[in-house]
Amino acid sequence: MRRRLFATLLLTSVTTAAIAQTTATSQSSAPAATAPVAASGKPSLGTFGVDLTGMDTSVKPGDDFYRFVNGKWNDRTEIPADRSSWGGFGILRDLSDQRTRQVIEDSAKAPGATGGVGQKIGTVYASFMDEAAIERAGATPLKPYLAAIDAVKTPAQLASAFANANRRGIGMPIGVGVEQDLKDNSVYSVYLGQGGLGLPDRDYYLVDNPKFAEARTKYVAHIATMLRLAGRPDPDGAAQRIFALEKQIAKVHWTRAEQRQVDKLYNPVPEAQLATRMPGFDWATFLKGAGFAGQPRVIASQPSALTATAKIIGATPIATWRDYLAFHTISDAAPLLSKPFVDANFAFYGTTLSGTPQLKERWKRGVDLVNGSMGEAVGQVYVQRYFPPEAKAKADELVRNIIAAFDLRLQRLEWMAPETKVKARQKLAAFTAKIGYPDKFRDYTALRVVPGDVLGNAQRATEFEYDRQLAKIGKPVDRSEWFMTPQTVNAYANPLMNEIVFPAAILQPPFFDPNADPAVNYGAIGAVIGHEISHHFDDQGRKFDPKGNLVEWWTPQDAERFKAYTDRVVAQYSAYEPIPGMHVNGELTLGENMADLAGVNVAYDAYKISLNGKPAPVIGGYTGDQRFFLGFGQVWQNKSREAALRQQLTTDPHTPGAWRPYVVRNLDAWYPAFNVQPGEKYYLSPADRIKVW
Repeated sequence: MRRRLFATLLLTSVTTAAIAQTTATSQSSAPAATAPVAASGKPSLGTFGVDLTGMDTSVKPGDDFYRFVNGKWNDRTEIPADRSSWGGFGILRDLSDQRTRQVIEDSAKAPGATGGVGQKIGTVYASFMDEAAIERAGATPLKPYLAAIDAVKTPAQLASAFANANRRGIGMPIGVGVEQDLKDNSVYSVYLGQGGLGLPDRDYYLVDNPKFAEARTKYVAHIATMLRLAGRPDPDGAAQRIFALEKQIAKVHWTRAEQRQVDKLYNPVPEAQLATRMPGFDWATFLKGAGFAGQPRVIASQPSALTATAKIIGATPIATWRDYLAFHTISDAAPLLSKPFVDANFAFYGTTLSGTPQLKERWKRGVDLVNGSMGEAVGQVYVQRYFPPEAKAKADELVRNIIAAFDLRLQRLEWMAPETKVKARQKLAAFTAKIGYPDKFRDYTALRVVPGDVLGNAQRATEFEYDRQLAKIGKPVDRSEWFMTPQTVNAYANPLMNEIVFPAAILQPPFFDPNADPAVNYGAIGAVIGHEISHHFDDQGRKFDPKGNLVEWWTPQDAERFKAYTDRVVAQYSAYEPIPGMHVNGELTLGENMADLAGVNVAYDAYKISLNGKPAPVIGGYTGDQRFFLGFGQVWQNKSREAALRQQLTTDPHTPGAWRPYVVRNLDAWYPAFNVQPGEKYYLSPADRIKVW
């Protein structure tokens, strides 16, 4: 399915759900906890929810809390050959893939599947699994697309080609899509955004780093290989021209840290003025071809980048753009073509950029294709099989207690002005929590699938979703919509909807186990829930009011005091050095680090609330506080290949998983729980512990 062009405007981290509307208590005293839902069996991990055999107790928690919790797991764990990293998320994704495969295969042969959604699911999957037919076809499926590109001779035809690529989900230097309006979220607006790079980020083109330089050299060779496989003329010369063009585009791109400033992404431009304000590109033809003609205005997300890119488009020979379009069309289709294309594509994007030595098994790639094409149809069956009502009841209980704990923290803030605090609590009270799966699933009746046409099926699914997005314009915003499927191992916060969303697939061990000790669940999924809630109050989420509109509702003094805290978070994380000479980008990862800090604090409070004033029992020799922090540390088990880690440090707003547990050094409760003393590596004096929420 086509990647959402402007997801960075809306979504921060992980989720999926049957809506559970939750409001915070209005009392300043500690609220009564929701009655716990009784556990009905043994935990999946250990005796209380933590795999104690994964710990390395020879390490002091204060010297390396990640190693203390996960050291032996790290020592005995090998990253699977088809993965660039491995840990709790990867293990659950593997389980989700296996379950989804069974759903797909059963749906295809279920009674009544003929002509229905089950048959469509099976047809998409079978078209990919018919490897012999795909090998016989070779490069033939590309021919109509490449012939259309070869016919591009004029600027207008180039704009049409960009529009067609946009419809098919191929990243172009300029992209267009539909999202809620940031300042009036009751309507949908049209957004323009930068794009068009074949390497992960502008830094890969511009930074003077030996590893990036190596990636650039191999990328040029990869471009030539792909063009040669498709029978394109002058593949080596074309590869040089394409790279030079992309480097020009990279130079004008906004950095990822700049793109985090959500208020700077809202720049309305009358459609009729695009040609004069951003000359060099045939905007009218592009927007008409993309289905957006006649809009009173569009919103330019990165105006300086778009203006400069339009100039580059106008100054670059059409022949070079034909080379560019051909390569990106081939590259986008490569995973669905014959073995030479698949292998060449994986050799660069899988091995060179991520360090992964082995391609995933074909069935796993087939599951990915079906999830991207008809994900909610699969998800509807998935939740019936794998998300029991008692799991949802437990998750709902956790959410209610964590929202109540966050409300208490808001009330007690000393640095926030009273009038701002009132609005912050109003925002929290207006929250929606979506847990597990959507209330209504998408209808795929109009999607046409054809036996044996794997590339065509993928393209029609992409255009089906594209048309669904187009149809939103002029209609009321659908607040029940989900942006992840139930079988996705992730979660997210959406400030425009003022919601948090948790798909069913993440609500499993090690994140969540209905049979685990509550302390472990609060430390694990509880901290993730608190993380997502807090995104609505982080340095960007705070810019959205209780209705979810982009409005400045903090006083200037609030913002100034808050920035003093965020500067300290940036400095703390920028000191971490996962690869020698390569540090965490504290500015890029600020939102996620703030959310980790808030999430574990709020989850700890909620755990205490859940005890209803009673002392926590000691289980297996561990106190309640210790089990809470062990649960938190366990979910961040992670091993990454160096190339993947380098790419994450360059492009990802999340700090690498193995460094995320160190946030506990800011919590007072962590110190007595593990007897952390001055002189230990991660010890912070009370004055140096960052306490925002």
